[in-house]
Amino acid sequence: MYTAAVLTVSDRSFRGERPDGAGPLAASLLEAAGYHVLETALVPDEQPDIEAALIRLSGLAALVITTGGTGFSPRDVTPEATLAVCERMVPGIPEAMRAASLAVTPRAMLSRAAAGIRGRSLIINLPGSPKAAKENLEAVLPTLEHGLSMLLGGPTDCYVP
Repeated sequence: MYTAAVLTVSDRSFRGERPDGAGPLAASLLEAAGYHVLETALVPDEQPDIEAALIRLSGLAALVITTGGTGFSPRDVTPEATLAVCERMVPGIPEAMRAASLAVTPRAMLSRAAAGIRGRSLIINLPGSPKAAKENLEAVLPTLEHGLSMLLGGPTDCYVP
């Protein structure tokens, strides 16, 4: 069982003006998939706050999922914060999420979500909409265990042609 943390990035939820729907949903999907969710957190759309939370959470959990801040709004800076704290990027994960979402809506191409590795943690950005967060996480969740196993030096299934 791998550990996980969920970070919601939302000004309105941080101020208490709107309940956080995507973060708790992502946490429940992770728990249903066998992850031990150590923490959920909420920060405003401020890059320094997002970076600090990503650094802290990546020190606790093997998988850090963010929700929110991946759109075109000037305050949507979650991908930039992710890029700033990660040492290596994992472009296939957001590519797979966008491809799966394109089957649902053409607006999927507008997602700026990123994914990367910080130390021995994988960080993945999800959209802030609960529906889109669910669709995106479900698109990649079956493969994450293999990636985390490689990242953490555990056993992996090998493909031998």
